[in-house]
Amino acid sequence: MAYDKFNILTSSAVPLPIENVDTDQIIPARFLKATERVGFGDNLFRDWRYNNDDSPKTDFVLNNPVFSGKILVGGKNFGSGSSREHAAWAVYDYGFRAVVSSFFADIFKGNCLNIGVLPVQVSPEFSDKIFKAIETDPKTTLEINLPEQTITIVATGEKESFDINGYKKNNMLNGFDDIDYLQNIKQEIVGFASALPY
Repeated sequence: MAYDKFNILTSSAVPLPIENVDTDQIIPARFLKATERVGFGDNLFRDWRYNNDDSPKTDFVLNNPVFSGKILVGGKNFGSGSSREHAAWAVYDYGFRAVVSSFFADIFKGNCLNIGVLPVQVSPEFSDKIFKAIETDPKTTLEINLPEQTITIVATGEKESFDINGYKKNNMLNGFDDIDYLQNIKQEIVGFASALPY
């Protein structure tokens, strides 16, 4: 399943300055029954967003209309816990196209890259700058430039580079998942196979 191509994302951001956010908090286990990657955004951070009677918790950031955007800025060690792909699905389905943190759990990071969510790992110092900028102005804009592998606080021009696997970078630039990538090089595969001796 192809995803939106990711090139340069310029957006305001939603701050979630909580450390050790695990995948069960991102999407509770009771919502993992579906097999299609749709509808999970409704239950992103479900237990933090809603009371037991399904009324929104007004003090949770996703219920605060002051904050919006396609970038989620999380605390250190974002996506720890179980390996469930559904956590990345929920982030994508909600509308986020990038998550910024000073550290990601490896499996969550990989799951995000597989479905078109860019995990941007920054230094703790730059993470603090982002949180402070958003606290000062909730409409603070960030620019995430995938070709250049940089993230910039637009108002100040402060910038930092981030790492990404070359194969995953190419897939995100083209909107490919692993199957799309193989289909894209199908003729090369066929040509290679036909040249093999029998």
